[in-house]
Amino acid sequence: MKLEVVVIPIADVDRAKQFYEALGWRLDADFVTSEDFRVVQLTPPGSEASIIFGKGVSSATPGSVQGLHLIVYDIEAARAELVDRGVEVSEVFHDIGGIFHHAGTEGRVPGPDPKRRDYASFASFSDPDGNGWVLQEVKTRAPGR
Repeated sequence: MKLEVVVIPIADVDRAKQFYEALGWRLDADFVTSEDFRVVQLTPPGSEASIIFGKGVSSATPGSVQGLHLIVYDIEAARAELVDRGVEVSEVFHDIGGIFHHAGTEGRVPGPDPKRRDYASFASFSDPDGNGWVLQEVKTRAPGR
């Protein structure tokens, strides 16, 4: 099995589509089958998984999805690219516990992981509805990945 699509709850289809396209994500589909049903699919560069949002696609509250991870090779370069694209991105941080970041902004320590360990440096941003994304730096995958 492969995770291929994540459904994102949004309030305004065109606003969300514009936001994700501005990130440089590839538009895979934009299908309208009726006044009450529209499906938009986009894929981040280099990813095999995509997101879908639209009208009549999800009953979840817009902005309720949190902690979606985008794995990047260089956290500072990825953050800078998003900022250049007009996205409000947190500063790079690592977690006080050193394992995985806490929910929300609790336990954030400024700057990348001091040892620059894989899986330990993060930055975060939200889409216009408040769905939360996390950039996570990984240079070498854990065994078995």
